[in-house]
Amino acid sequence: MTLTAWSRRRKTSQALADRARLILACEEGGTIGGVAAELGVSRDMVSKWRARFLEKRLAGLTDEPRPGRPRLISDEQVEQVITATLEQAPAGGGTHWSTRSMAKSQGISQSAVSRIWRAFGLKPHIVETWKLSTDPQFIDKVRDVVGLCMSPPENGPRSRLWTARPRACQCCPRPWRG
Repeated sequence: MTLTAWSRRRKTSQALADRARLILACEEGGTIGGVAAELGVSRDMVSKWRARFLEKRLAGLTDEPRPGRPRLISDEQVEQVITATLEQAPAGGGTHWSTRSMAKSQGISQSAVSRIWRAFGLKPHIVETWKLSTDPQFIDKVRDVVGLCMSPPENGPRSRLWTARPRACQCCPRPWRG
């Protein structure tokens, strides 16, 4: 029953589904060469997975641990980095996280933070939304600048309202060429 489920489930990895189909074909009485030809794989592959299934049963069909250095950063640490990146502001009043500041706050290396951000497509240094200034006099300053642009003083230096980009109005002193 389990082999049939593995071979048909959509969420089963393709490799595991192929191995389940291979074992099911062998159970139906197929020879190694016949199963290999039917599934379009090598005879060595059929022999390998058949032997592993006979030795370890279902556990033999899953991947064995790969060689190399084991992971040093747990899934919980990755989750903490992602959560902190998206939901917290850096200590010290910073506006966005850097790899160095995140690494220091989470106790992992800067390159680990960089790999996590890259894997999840996070770019906290790129601001996609407008951030309101924390300057207490911000509103007054905006009124002054907009007021000068909309109605410049009669005897003062002339200025024009111009746009460098769509929706980005700037007021800059320009020599009057009237």
